Amino acid sequence: MFPWQNQGNICSIISPMKYITKYFLILFLLGSFVFVSCKKDESEPAINESEVLATYLESADSPLGKDYVNTDLPAIIPASEVNILNNTNRVYIIDIRSGEDFNKGHISNAVNVSLAGIYDHLKSINMDLYDKVAIVCYTGQTSGYATSLMRLMGYSKVFSMKFGMCAWNSFFTGGWDQNTGNNFTAEFTSASNPKAEKGAMPVLNTGKKTAQEILESRLNSLLSEGFGNSVASMSATSLFGNISNYYIINYWPENQYNNPGHVPGAIQYTPKESMKLATDLKTLPNDKAIAVYCYTGQTSAQLAAYLRLLGYNAKSVLYGTNTMIYDLMVANSMPVFSAAEVMEYDFIQP
Repeated sequence: MFPWQNQGNICSIISPMKYITKYFLILFLLGSFVFVSCKKDESEPAINESEVLATYLESADSPLGKDYVNTDLPAIIPASEVNILNNTNRVYIIDIRSGEDFNKGHISNAVNVSLAGIYDHLKSINMDLYDKVAIVCYTGQTSGYATSLMRLMGYSKVFSMKFGMCAWNSFFTGGWDQNTGNNFTAEFTSASNPKAEKGAMPVLNTGKKTAQEILESRLNSLLSEGFGNSVASMSATSLFGNISNYYIINYWPENQYNNPGHVPGAIQYTPKESMKLATDLKTLPNDKAIAVYCYTGQTSAQLAAYLRLLGYNAKSVLYGTNTMIYDLMVANSMPVFSAAEVMEYDFIQP
């Protein structure tokens, strides 16, 4: 028998071997893919979004080009300066009160914009036309919250008008007139309280990878949530009614923490110093509500905005210690709202 007469038998043997070889080749390639995929996953560990965001906002790479919280906060402009700039068309005024209250009376040239819509509105403005942008609310607290968020987004010309419309004309002073007092003077103490040990940052789950993406996602969430209705603010009465439920930040200098004293249990954090990753930021709890207070609620609103961006459950105490120990503050030459703050400027009425 000639060799070629056995070719059929040979092919019948070779053919299955070819299929077996292809089968193992496919298995090998699949295994390699899984291995490479696993290695890729191992090389991209989950990030702590809150710490990434804090690092970014403290750096020169931030939208503002510096650590706003520990350099310039609070960004506040007095009503007198707004009036001067407005008379020469050098200020853009954004009034974030309700449409109803805006229609009852507002500053000439002011535009009415909701808190939720303020970022989109700012993006539509030609900033080169103005020296400053003044955000105006009722008392300077919601506008402080908005100002802090916009500053952190890079809008360096944005300021909160001090004491809000209450400082423009006595027609609007109800907010402050009704919320200064001495109801908690007897409860203030000079007993010092230590900061907590440093711990982990809050957990954020925006799903974003870059700091700028995380910032924009958090900004949109905070603007949608709002400031009032116990979302990012609270009354002094609520604080004193449930003091043990809060980690309380006294946000003013240490000498005033000791005299005239502070809310029982409050811990002193120094403005423009303490809220850094390298100092005391990580002493804040991520599993407990944080109550922040200052003199008038305007600075604490700006700080609360930053802390909430990072994921802390921070709330600004409305009207600050003006509503707790007003007379003590006057005696110690601390910032208070008074009739002298009311400018009696003209305004637009229907």
